[in-house]
Amino acid sequence: MIANAESGYDFDELYAEVFLLLTSIAGIGMGIYHTMGILRIPLDDFQRFNVSNEKSVESIRKMREISGLIADGATTFLTQEYIFLGIFIILFSILLFFTAEEDLGELWVTSAFILGGATSILSGFIGMKIAVTTNVKVTKEASKSIQDAFVVAFKGGAVLGFSLVGIGLFMLTVLIMIYRVAYLDEYASKQDYIDMFEAIAGYGLGGSSIALFGRVGGGIYTKAADVGADLVGKVVAGLDEDSPQNPGVIADNVGDNVGDIAGMGSDLFGSFAEATCAALVVGATSSEIVFSNGAYYYYPLMITGAGILIGIVTSIVALTIQKPPSADKVENTLKWQLIISTVLMTPTLYAVAYFCLPSSFTFVETGTNCRYYHAFICTATGLWSGLIIGIVTEYYTSNAYSPVQEVAESCKTGAAPNIIFGLALGFYSVLVPIICLAVTIFISFKFCDMYGIALGALGMLSTLTIGLTIDGYGPIADNAGGIAEMCELDECRQITDALDAAGNTTAAIGKGFAIGSACLVALALFGAFVTRTNLGIVNILQPLQFSGLIIGAMLPYLFTAMTMKSVGLAAKKMIVEIQRQFDTYRILEGEADPDYESCIAISTKSSLQYMIAPGLLVLLSPFFIGLFFGAEGVSGLLAGAIVSGIQLAISFSNAGGAWDNAKKYVEDDKLVINGEVRGKNTEEHKAAVIGDTVGDPLKDTSGPSLNILIKLMAITSLVFGGFFTRVGGILNKYI
Repeated sequence: MIANAESGYDFDELYAEVFLLLTSIAGIGMGIYHTMGILRIPLDDFQRFNVSNEKSVESIRKMREISGLIADGATTFLTQEYIFLGIFIILFSILLFFTAEEDLGELWVTSAFILGGATSILSGFIGMKIAVTTNVKVTKEASKSIQDAFVVAFKGGAVLGFSLVGIGLFMLTVLIMIYRVAYLDEYASKQDYIDMFEAIAGYGLGGSSIALFGRVGGGIYTKAADVGADLVGKVVAGLDEDSPQNPGVIADNVGDNVGDIAGMGSDLFGSFAEATCAALVVGATSSEIVFSNGAYYYYPLMITGAGILIGIVTSIVALTIQKPPSADKVENTLKWQLIISTVLMTPTLYAVAYFCLPSSFTFVETGTNCRYYHAFICTATGLWSGLIIGIVTEYYTSNAYSPVQEVAESCKTGAAPNIIFGLALGFYSVLVPIICLAVTIFISFKFCDMYGIALGALGMLSTLTIGLTIDGYGPIADNAGGIAEMCELDECRQITDALDAAGNTTAAIGKGFAIGSACLVALALFGAFVTRTNLGIVNILQPLQFSGLIIGAMLPYLFTAMTMKSVGLAAKKMIVEIQRQFDTYRILEGEADPDYESCIAISTKSSLQYMIAPGLLVLLSPFFIGLFFGAEGVSGLLAGAIVSGIQLAISFSNAGGAWDNAKKYVEDDKLVINGEVRGKNTEEHKAAVIGDTVGDPLKDTSGPSLNILIKLMAITSLVFGGFFTRVGGILNKYI
């Protein structure tokens, strides 16, 4: 038991472990509590507006049928995807066993990898299941009021947020407790602690590996269906969004769940796991942190535990005090969730640093001496940078502000100006987030070296429960609107549209958090990699490092090309199938019902087929560069990928979000030319839809997948760092 010299407070590993286990259980408990609340909402008491009871009974039947189709499609896809991922985990575990494990027969890294992958799969599956359960309940509650519908959608997102963070924290805490007992003895040195945490980093590798395939596969699935359904259904056939006559509409709604719920859940779980692992690895290089009987090296996890408690308080505010009374208040309610959680988290971060860190600690390798309040500054800087990035993202993607309105106005002269304006908006939107990240990196590195950058990432992710809640809320509201449209519930659709419009913006905010934290996480992992491989200072003026830098900067472009082409190929198949059904079955004439299952099958098969190559590109690039050119080549590769990847991710996500909300701006009859409203079924609307279909794969496939690319390359390099040091650089002797 070690006392903080300034506070005089004794804090050992028992206190830390009890706190972490209790807070993680509290998070899981909140998820269960909200799940039970959603399940208790009956569908049978649904009453349509001003219609007979028979009409209401028919509406209930349709709602159940459509919701069942969405749930079955999502479950089918995830089951097939997880079979593939199970095979991947087995094969990659074999590679880890023979390369990352320094002594054959030991399973420290491999076991952590398997647990991380399993946790990521579980997190995505839980989020998806609750989303497909919640969407129809939101549709039903929309028959009462916007407040009732909002509460259910928010609770659905809260299940994702609290369950995911709670499960992730619980698993990582238990993993550390087991490894500490099994790996260390009373004579353990600082190097033993470093080795232990490097093995635990396999947990982050497992989480991000699954997240990459989940994001890419889910993104291809949803955008193939969305692009196909929009181009044929809206532009060619003139159908409304989510029209039941559109064969691709169910696949589109399924995609919202497998991409934006399961994929996003795995993505941000990976960010939490990797940021924590990076902080643990770098923190272990300080003697004051590791020789504290366990308490101080738990500090990165304590931040997440405290964040769960703040998230509980903040969510109660949304569900009691801040329930939106009208459609125009929904977005503000969600935005205030971020503001309130950030304000409450700031003093909490100081308290955690005060009680859970030594008064001062030193990193011998760099000679950096840190104080506990320096750590607080690092986390607080990351926290507030995340809020600023979120607000800026809202400004550039919400149709309540001029940037998106300008994109909508450009539709007056056709699709080409719309696309040009959207691209420009995406590039403009990079400025402030990058400045925020640069300031966070500078301050964090100045105070606490690479440990500070990892803490900055954890500070940005400290409100993850709320960030995931408002992010999961969006697809749930979107699905609810689709069900309302297909059941011809026009009054409910007006309410779900208001919820969905806010959800588009909050989804973009969620992607902003994910991308910003990914930059910090990847840089922290980069620092841990440099520490593990004893590179010292990475000099990009050296030929090998600079060559790696150029290749690394190219990889996000190659990855984007692969994912965009995959969406294009899958969408092409979807377009052909939808047009075939229109021509063969004469659906538009009312002579037959659409064959939804065939479109679901196309999205499922295409996404599983096309996600493999981009995934292998990310996982194997650092491995082979390290094998042939050593750690020096990998260091340049990581630097280039981080710098170019973060720019593309932000611009793609924001441009896509802007195009989407510009389309909704037109569909809400807000575009007026010479006093005439130019809404649905106009040339301006067709131009807006075309822009949206270009933006869809940017914001939901390539953009969010890029943040996993930079994280996964970094964590892969860290885990294989020992291998690169031992046997890497095969070709260096010939250069």
